Amino acid sequence: MEIDQAQEPDYETVQIDYIGFVDPYAVEGMVILKASDGKEFHMRAFSGEVARHISSFIESTEEPAPSIYKMMETICEENELVLVKVKIYDSGEVLRANLYFTGKKDMVLRNYRASDALALGAFYNIPILVRKNLLKERMEA
Repeated sequence: MEIDQAQEPDYETVQIDYIGFVDPYAVEGMVILKASDGKEFHMRAFSGEVARHISSFIESTEEPAPSIYKMMETICEENELVLVKVKIYDSGEVLRANLYFTGKKDMVLRNYRASDALALGAFYNIPILVRKNLLKERMEA
C-alpha cells in the first residue's frame, strides 16, 4: 500500500463536528464525525480523558500536550516521519484505525485504537477518514 495513493472509494474524509461526553461525570467520551455530504458517524465508548485531549487540540488551547502525544512527536521528529492521515474502520465489535506516516520511508501502523488515532488526527490537524459503511444520515434528537 502506497501512502500517496488515491483515496479508496470505501472511505470518506470527515471533520470533527462535535466532541463531548455521554455521562454527566465526563467518564465516557463521544464525538460526531461529519462528511462533506452531511452524513455522520457517532463514535463513543472511549475515555473522557481522550475526549478532553481531542477538544483541547481542536480549540488550540495553550495547554501543553500530554506526554504520550509529545513522545509520539519526538519519535517522529527523530526518525524524520510525519503522520499524514488516519483511517478508522470497524473490526468486529470494536473500532480500529490505521496510521499513515511518510518521511524517510513510508510506514503504516495497523489496528490501533480508533480514539487514540482520532486524537492524533486532531493533534496534527491531518485528514481523518472513516469507512463509508459507518456513516449514516444525520439524526435529529
